[in-house]
Amino acid sequence: MTTTKIASRPFDAVLCDLDNVIRFYDTTQLSILERGAGLAEGTTERVAFAPETDLPLLLGTITKQQWVESIAIGLTGQVPEAQAHELGAALAKAPFWADEVVVAMLRQVRAHVPLVLVTNATVELEDDLASLGLSDFADHVVSSARVGVAKPDRKIYEIAAGQAGVDMSRCLFVDDRLENVEAAVGLGMTGVHYRGPADLRGPLGFMLES
Repeated sequence: MTTTKIASRPFDAVLCDLDNVIRFYDTTQLSILERGAGLAEGTTERVAFAPETDLPLLLGTITKQQWVESIAIGLTGQVPEAQAHELGAALAKAPFWADEVVVAMLRQVRAHVPLVLVTNATVELEDDLASLGLSDFADHVVSSARVGVAKPDRKIYEIAAGQAGVDMSRCLFVDDRLENVEAAVGLGMTGVHYRGPADLRGPLGFMLES
């Protein structure tokens, strides 16, 4: 990769989250099932993404099927067992897509500085990226399930900066979760709390085509 030198560039690498920045999930079917079960929309996700349920999956210590089982257990008492498993499976199988606006922006950025995906993900991440056509999207991918540590743990930021080959003080970190951004800033990185593509245009604008 050719790195273009830019005078007074504020950072030398971009470390970017995947989910809810680049990849988004369609949970329409899950919402339909929740309404049919008499549950408030989002109930399954609140159970599924509670740290005690989610973290083992993100550290690669349980399979996605075991995660579904954990979700079903977490829904015990709210819906019958069969429905609980159906809800967990619907979340686990939810289709996903990539935001092409963000993808295009980050492709431009990669022409100037290293791009590293830093994501709390499952061991299926490589297959997921391939299905999105993003296998070669970044210079490096740091997945929690592969390195055995998840954001906002300091170690995963250190690994990502090491992969980029730059000091942490020269990294721009992008994430939709504020606690992950705050952890990065605490380590000396420049942080961007992502809510939409406009949040990237300020810090990345000097590398983007008009």
